[in-house]
Amino acid sequence: MFDKYYTGKKVLITGHTGFKGAWLSLWLRDLGANVYGFSLPPDATPNLYEVLISGTFSDETLGNIGDFSSVDRVVSEVRPDMVFHLAAQPIVRRSYVLPLETTTTNILGTAHVLEALRQNSIDCPVVVVTTDKCYENDGTARAFSEDDPLGGHDVYSASKAAAEIMSQSWRRSFGGRIATVRAGNVIGGGDYSEDRIVPDCVRMLLAGDPISVRNPVATRPWQHVLDCLSGYLWLGVRLAEDATFAEAFNFGPDTEAQRPVSELVESFLQYWPGEWKDISDSDAPHEAATLSLAIGKAAQQLEWRPVWNFDAAVERTARWYHQRHVVNAEDPHGLCLAQLETYAADALEQSLVWAR
Repeated sequence: MFDKYYTGKKVLITGHTGFKGAWLSLWLRDLGANVYGFSLPPDATPNLYEVLISGTFSDETLGNIGDFSSVDRVVSEVRPDMVFHLAAQPIVRRSYVLPLETTTTNILGTAHVLEALRQNSIDCPVVVVTTDKCYENDGTARAFSEDDPLGGHDVYSASKAAAEIMSQSWRRSFGGRIATVRAGNVIGGGDYSEDRIVPDCVRMLLAGDPISVRNPVATRPWQHVLDCLSGYLWLGVRLAEDATFAEAFNFGPDTEAQRPVSELVESFLQYWPGEWKDISDSDAPHEAATLSLAIGKAAQQLEWRPVWNFDAAVERTARWYHQRHVVNAEDPHGLCLAQLETYAADALEQSLVWAR
C-alpha cells in the first residue's frame, strides 16, 4: 500500500493520543513506519490510545502544542521524514467555553510546528489537518470546494480557517511542502470525545438510557475514520514526490452519506438496539444546519475516493464499540487491526491506486 513509501520512514504525529491520531499511529506502524508522537494525554477514559500495544511508537512525548520550546525540542530530536499535524482543540461547543485555549491550540499550535521545522532546516512533507467547518458556511446545501472562502461562525471553525491561512502563508513565505486537509464528520470505533454524537450514543446505551440528540435535523457528511486517513496518507506520499501537491484537499464521503443526525442514530441502533429522544434547544450555541464537501479535486488529482459508504461506515463503527464494551473483546488492538485489514482488502478490491 501507498507505494511502500512509509516503510522505515520517521513519521511525527502531533495529537497521537486522540481518536484520529491513534488510528493513524496504528496504521503507520502496520505499514512499517517508525512512529513518533507528540500530544497531551488523552482527554477521555476510555480512549483508543490505551489499546495501542507497546512498541507502536519509536518514541512519544506528552506535551502541549502551545509550548514552542517543547515542539522545537521534539522536532530537532526526531528530524522526521513526514509530519501529520493533528493536535487541536477539536470540539465546536467547547470553543464557546474555552475560546482562548481553542485559539492558542489551533492557530499558534500550527505555527509552532511549522516554525520548528523551519528553524531546524527540515524540508519534509507536512500534512496539516483542519476540518470541513473551516469554510464560510452560507447556510445553503451546496458542497464546499477547496477554493471557497474560509471563515467560521464559532471560534473553533474560525480557528481552523486561520490555521488554513497560516499554513498557506508559511508555504508562500518560506517554501516547503505543506498541504492542508479537510475531512467530513468522522466516525469510527474509539472516539470517546464529549459532544460528539457517536460517543454520546455509546455512553447512553451503556448506561441503559435513551440517546439524547440535541440537533436531529442537522445534516452532515458522515465518513469512516479510515477513509479520511487513507486520503491523508496518500497525499503525504504524493507530496513527497511532487511539491505541487502542497495545496488544500477535501477528503469527504460520497453524496449519499449526507444524512441528518437522526438517521445516523437510527442506523447505529440497528446494530446496538435502544432508543433516542429529541432534546433540541433553540437557545443552544449556533451550529450549522447543513454541511457538505466536494471531493472532486482529490478524485481528479490523487485518484482517491472513499471506500465505505454510509451504511458500511455506521455498521463497522457500531460493531467496534459493541464488540469492545458488550462482548468484551479481550484484544481491542487486534479488533482495530482486523478492521484495518478489512478496509485495505475492500480498497484493493475496488482497485484504488493507493491500495495496490
